[in-house]
Amino acid sequence: MNTNTNLPKIAFLGIGLMGKPMARRLLQAGYPLSAWNRTRSKAEELTVEGAQIAASPLDAVREAKIVITMLEAGPVVAQVIDAALAGLSSDTLVIDMSSTQQTQARALHAMLQRHGIGFIDAPVSGGVIGAEAGSLAIMAGGNAADFARAEPILRCMGRPTLVGPAGCGQLAKLCNQLIVGGTLNIIAEALLLAQAGGADPVAVRAALRGGFAESRLLEVHGERMLTRNFLPGGQVKSQTKDLDNVLLAAADAGLALPLAEQITQHYHSILAAMPHADQSAILFALEAMNPGQRLGTAPDHLPD
Repeated sequence: MNTNTNLPKIAFLGIGLMGKPMARRLLQAGYPLSAWNRTRSKAEELTVEGAQIAASPLDAVREAKIVITMLEAGPVVAQVIDAALAGLSSDTLVIDMSSTQQTQARALHAMLQRHGIGFIDAPVSGGVIGAEAGSLAIMAGGNAADFARAEPILRCMGRPTLVGPAGCGQLAKLCNQLIVGGTLNIIAEALLLAQAGGADPVAVRAALRGGFAESRLLEVHGERMLTRNFLPGGQVKSQTKDLDNVLLAAADAGLALPLAEQITQHYHSILAAMPHADQSAILFALEAMNPGQRLGTAPDHLPD
């Protein structure tokens, strides 16, 4: 992969399920990129595409003008940035694309601001499929100047939108996850109702498409439920964490969100048994409430 030396060097910290295809998109766009991951072998898969592999976050960010983090949770982001801090300069821009709490994003912004370092929180939606296609929805929080600097890079991975100051990207992502989690519950209920009432749930899903109930979630996750393919795109553990953060944000804003509370409880009911399953596995929570009911006849496909 040929790199363009006129483009800023990027350090990409977190080469996981989502991070790998996102970093790959940047390499394909010609950006010089150093990659770090706690499990080094995952990052090494990018060497054939031109990535330099760093032994530590500090090594990764040396000479990088843009630092992108795609990590498991807010505390991990804070630890990794702290480990890299000595290598950041005042012209560095940190873009956190992980899903964290709004308060954690604000705290990270304040810490970096004290060091004169720019920050944008830019979580994403679209799953692995969107990351591979470069079609992620990217919700950015930060100032206009930092967003303008980040936008060409973010466009390599999807469609970025500035939604407000630092922390608001995470808030928008939580709104997204609340809609996703709630809709998946409704799709599961609708398909199970169709079957229990004597209709063919496959045909019902087909009939609904094109009407007001049509959605990307019905298309992708409705099919997952019908074929019982719960190999992970977005994982149950990630959706549960995001919904917990929805409730924290609601409490901080002084809001009562009763449906959000119920949806979060449903995800917690299956979290221990299938943390790495796709989030559409919320179907199992509904089936557990209705003994003897099971959607479709296909065998369950679950991660090991």
